[in-house]
Amino acid sequence: MGGGDCQKCTPGCIVTEGLLFTVWIRNTWFNQTDVDEFKDLGINTVRILLGYWIVEEFVDRKMEFYPRSGIEQLHRGLKQLKEAGIVAILGHHVLPGVGQINEPFSGACTDDPQFYTDQNYHRALVWAAVLTGLSHLYPDFSSVFSILAANEPVGDANRTPGFGKYFKQFVQTVRATEALLGAGGRQYARRGLLFNSPASGTVTEKSHSRITETCGSGEVCDAILEAIPILINMSSELGGFDMNYAFGIGRLALMSQPPLMTNFMEINWQHNSPSNPADVAMGPQSYDHHLYYYFGDVAAPDPESYMKSICNLRRREKAAKFGNNPMWFGEWSLGTEFIAMDEFMRDWADAQKFTYSKSLGWIFWNWKLEESEEITALIAGRW
Repeated sequence: MGGGDCQKCTPGCIVTEGLLFTVWIRNTWFNQTDVDEFKDLGINTVRILLGYWIVEEFVDRKMEFYPRSGIEQLHRGLKQLKEAGIVAILGHHVLPGVGQINEPFSGACTDDPQFYTDQNYHRALVWAAVLTGLSHLYPDFSSVFSILAANEPVGDANRTPGFGKYFKQFVQTVRATEALLGAGGRQYARRGLLFNSPASGTVTEKSHSRITETCGSGEVCDAILEAIPILINMSSELGGFDMNYAFGIGRLALMSQPPLMTNFMEINWQHNSPSNPADVAMGPQSYDHHLYYYFGDVAAPDPESYMKSICNLRRREKAAKFGNNPMWFGEWSLGTEFIAMDEFMRDWADAQKFTYSKSLGWIFWNWKLEESEEITALIAGRW
């Protein structure tokens, strides 16, 4: 498939969208066998990493070259997970314009990330409105309980202008979309945020009436107005939900749904006076932390130092001082900076799980990263 090297495609590159759709995604990368294994292992949560291009309507096909049909595969996977009783976090992992330096999986390796602009913040807000709408309207998306605003932004806050404003508008977009649909309605009614429901008109007319009546204009309202026709198109393409439902008899049912949990990387991911996402919380909100010892600068590169470090880790407590609580560890790894023996690896895995379990929970990152004919297909090698 490629994606592991910014300089060249690997020998196993998938070169057409058709191959990506039929071979990699549907038959290889994620399928019912995997879900069954999750369930057998007692896994209760998955973190699904999404590119902005899953909302195809605002991909610039003249400059941005990404595969299509991602939303269909997301639907399939979420349906399988729901049937297995596994809940999901949707992570905005590849941001419009790219949010980090040299991320090969973004499909746009660059040393000049362009996410931190008004245009791309807007696209991210539309993305948030669409995924929020799907999560509430589509029964097969009902296992989604949280949406991540931005995965691993540039660490230097001086290089992410407007990021704090995006935090606020992301939360407002999620909550306003929920209010528009009536989801979490009892909470929003108490806060005076619930939209009125016009008696007649098309879905577009009704939604436009509600939005303009409540907040007039502005970035958040513009993003939601742009998301509505996308959701209408998706309701036709995917089937299984009807936008008219949210503006008719389905409104009472949607009011009983809980609001989604907005999710951010915790404040200490950035330095140089970063914005605090806790300041913009409106409703349930959580925080994510990622930790890879093998990148260095965490502990001395030897087994004893690694174990001392993990057993005395204070990342959760440091985040909580800024109100970034609850927090989970959304990414971590067994990788080390030294050659590790099996006995240490077992202890290293147990120590990390024990420490991260003191937070809201943990999600292991290294899934299917080591599968090949040369490596034995052991669960430990893939998890």
